[in-house]
Amino acid sequence: MPPNTPTLHLLCGKVAAGKSTLAAKLADADQTVLISEDDWLSKLYGDQMQSLRDYVRFSAALQSAMAPHVTALLKAGVSVVLDFPANTSETRVWMRDILRASGAHHELHLLTPPDKICIARMHARNAGDDHPFSVTEEQFHRISAYFEPPRPEEGFHIVHHQATDGAKP
Repeated sequence: MPPNTPTLHLLCGKVAAGKSTLAAKLADADQTVLISEDDWLSKLYGDQMQSLRDYVRFSAALQSAMAPHVTALLKAGVSVVLDFPANTSETRVWMRDILRASGAHHELHLLTPPDKICIARMHARNAGDDHPFSVTEEQFHRISAYFEPPRPEEGFHIVHHQATDGAKP
């Protein structure tokens, strides 16, 4: 890969797996921008997001608006860290479409800490008041039921990240 080839960084992992922490680290690279779903959703729809159904609806609208923007950034030679959860095959189809349209290189970062670590991080995040959304344990389990790890036939270049303790990845 030539040194100036832009990269689309994708993140897959359950709630509080460390996706946003890793995204911030990846975004420190030169000519790289971070686009955070949580930031955009909280600014555009914060008070309107009361349920998982609301999240799905607003996330779809945001994906529709962001796809051409992310594609344009990649075509302009800027790498993008897309801090949107690549947690379902359906969402990854949207991300694959961006890759096809842009011709960019990609890395799908798969974070797989055990649920107990995610839940502990989630409680710490909720208590810290530095995240735009709080998640309960019941919501964690409901959301986790939809989690689908990427399959080889999806064709992504997967970078595995596994935390075995409470440390952030």
